Amino acid sequence: MPEAKRDYYELLGVARDASPEDLKKAYRRMAVKYHPDKNPGDVSAEEKFKQISEAYEVLSDPKKREQYDRFGHRAFGPSGGGAPGFGGAGGIDLEEALRTFMGAFGGGGSIFDDFFGGESRARGAAASHRGADVRHDLEIEFEEAALGSQREVTLSVMEECAECRGSGAAPGSRRETCRRCGGSGVQVMSQGFFQFRQTCPVCGGTGETIGKPCRTCSGGGRVRAPRTLTLRIPAGVETGSRLRLAGKGEGGIRGGPSGDLYIVLHVRPHPIFERRDTDILCEVPVPFAIAALGGEVDVPTIHGYAKLRLPPGTPTGKVFRLRGKGVVDVHSGIQGDAHIRVLVEVPDGLNARQRRLVADLGEALESANHPQRERFYKQADAFYERRARPGS
Repeated sequence: MPEAKRDYYELLGVARDASPEDLKKAYRRMAVKYHPDKNPGDVSAEEKFKQISEAYEVLSDPKKREQYDRFGHRAFGPSGGGAPGFGGAGGIDLEEALRTFMGAFGGGGSIFDDFFGGESRARGAAASHRGADVRHDLEIEFEEAALGSQREVTLSVMEECAECRGSGAAPGSRRETCRRCGGSGVQVMSQGFFQFRQTCPVCGGTGETIGKPCRTCSGGGRVRAPRTLTLRIPAGVETGSRLRLAGKGEGGIRGGPSGDLYIVLHVRPHPIFERRDTDILCEVPVPFAIAALGGEVDVPTIHGYAKLRLPPGTPTGKVFRLRGKGVVDVHSGIQGDAHIRVLVEVPDGLNARQRRLVADLGEALESANHPQRERFYKQADAFYERRARPGS
């Protein structure tokens, strides 16, 4: 008659209402004590290690713990043998126990891939691999970003060797199974209870060797070569925009697909235009006479010159909107606007006649002709009047 399984809480030495943290602490303490490395050749310690690992695997999972609290060992099979994931009626195996141990101590699966899965990975090492993605930073002009353009870009990337067609072997030669590792790509070393695997030093983990390497690529199967591409820059891109060219990255290894090319754009600043999302701001100097009397001026936009009519008495700093004269949104296709800020230019370098005319104009003007100035000085006078009052 098989021996009855011990209570999981009893195995870990915790109460049935123990918190998850208490469970982890108890398991860590006992797992270190009974770990096979500390008890080489001790069958009873190994069995104890399996049992406490099985108990912790169940009790650390809220759903499994709830089932166990309600039905005991019967929750995981009619014969009461083994929790899910531990090999059924046969109970937990050592590999699963070690995985549980590493999980409780913050270990990742990659460690156990080296212990238990390295061979299966290495056997596929000689298979084809996708080439790496490539990033290229490209500086473009402001108008290219705003209106779109077409560019030729030359890059230096790894491509499949034309001489050996990516095999790495010289013509007439071929790749052979590595004699050192038997094609697995790894060497197995035993140390006590464990078996460790490391990359084969002869084939570099590929599982294959080349009797006569290709002279062009030295057996690598790829060579670095210049590649010129025609790049279409859509209108509306900005600094930081990325353009993806599928399959234009580095060539694959041993016939694998090429990676992708990512062009990251950087837009140079413009001397007269400033971009704000899809709108364009431009500051336009306007003659004093036109600002005072009103009139029509030509103002630049990214789409060409446009006519702008100024009302009489236009002050400096006044902003006018020209709808649809901005940048198109690269995603929605909606066109932004142009914003023209007027800068009234005071005439400079006057000759004698011009000076007399300006002086005559100044004498002819009255306070009503300068409403902003009048408003400003009224506010200044009010300030000084408040200061002059008693108690101020």
